[in-house]
Amino acid sequence: MKKEIHPEYFDATVSCICGTTYTVGATQSEIKVEICSKCHPFYTGEQRIVDTEGRVERMRRRYGVK
Repeated sequence: MKKEIHPEYFDATVSCICGTTYTVGATQSEIKVEICSKCHPFYTGEQRIVDTEGRVERMRRRYGVK
């Protein structure tokens, strides 16, 4: 392997909006995420719609769905 071309490797702290924090290896020292495995609907089994830029609301207005 060539010397001095690889990025610095950190024990990064990943923090979610829900308050959960993880420690992982990464090239950044701190990572902030919006959804983690503790609050994601796929892992929790909870039926919840994750709205991206108002798309769900726009679809509901367009088709009259409540």
